[in-house]
Amino acid sequence: MNAMLVGADRLGNIPDVLDGFGIRIAAHVTGRDRSHQRRAADLPVGVDLVILFTDFLGHNVMQRFREAAGKAGVEFVCCRRSVCALKQALDRRADSQCRRCPRQNC
Repeated sequence: MNAMLVGADRLGNIPDVLDGFGIRIAAHVTGRDRSHQRRAADLPVGVDLVILFTDFLGHNVMQRFREAAGKAGVEFVCCRRSVCALKQALDRRADSQCRRCPRQNC
């Protein structure tokens, strides 16, 4: 699965956490560029998940990328930029996917 990360200047140990969930970073945008605040952002081709780091994003930037994910039919996850918060958000996402799965005994 390919993910686009939005927010945070440095990722630290986050790529290792994502690798543990089978997620590859397809793109990383810090969200500091003024153009991200003014226009609807386009998601790169092949992105399956958008991860928004809320403690490093302004309201307008987050809104633009959430709208872009919704328009593209891509799932998004919001969390703080910490390893623990990211793990919890991805675990919740996995749990909700299992509840919707037609195979209940996976």
